[in-house]
Amino acid sequence: MKKERTLVLLKPDAVQRSLVGEIISRFERVGLKIVGLKFIVPDEKRAYTHYVKNEEEITALGERSIEGKKKSGMDTTGEDPRALGEKIIHGLVSFLTSGPVVAIAIEGHQAIKIVRKLVGSTEPLSSDVGTIRGDFTVDSYQIADIDGRAVRNLVHASSNEFEAEYELKLWFDESELVSYRNARDAVLYDIEWKKEA
Repeated sequence: MKKERTLVLLKPDAVQRSLVGEIISRFERVGLKIVGLKFIVPDEKRAYTHYVKNEEEITALGERSIEGKKKSGMDTTGEDPRALGEKIIHGLVSFLTSGPVVAIAIEGHQAIKIVRKLVGSTEPLSSDVGTIRGDFTVDSYQIADIDGRAVRNLVHASSNEFEAEYELKLWFDESELVSYRNARDAVLYDIEWKKEA
């Protein structure tokens, strides 16, 4: 099975709350490997490019938000998906550039799905206990909407292979990513080798 790489960002709230070590340890405990790590205060261009991979995403984000509001019983009469999407992007960019973030390139078998499972739902109130957001987030979409800001949900994790590839290139130069074999790799490779023999 092919290993894959994915991007994780520990957002300013994770850094401010001193949760960096705790969050990183959760990825390492399940056998994922850190192959790139940097501490950075993103500029607006990088943050915007991170969230807006193409212009259609802005309207799609607004549409998803309207659907979420409807499910929560909120009135969405007259909501313009494009305008709402732009407002959300502005809030996300503003939050991501408000302080330092930790950018992490993670590698492993099915890394994207495993990371997403560990992180939990984007809406903190929907995150299961045992996930990063479920255990540590003190925010919700509803509170963020009332305050007119982005939800503070600690972590960004690439959601699919396209996003992972795009985002890794945005946050890391190829020379900043390291390939190496650790003890877990040796155990997994030895087991796989014996099965093939």
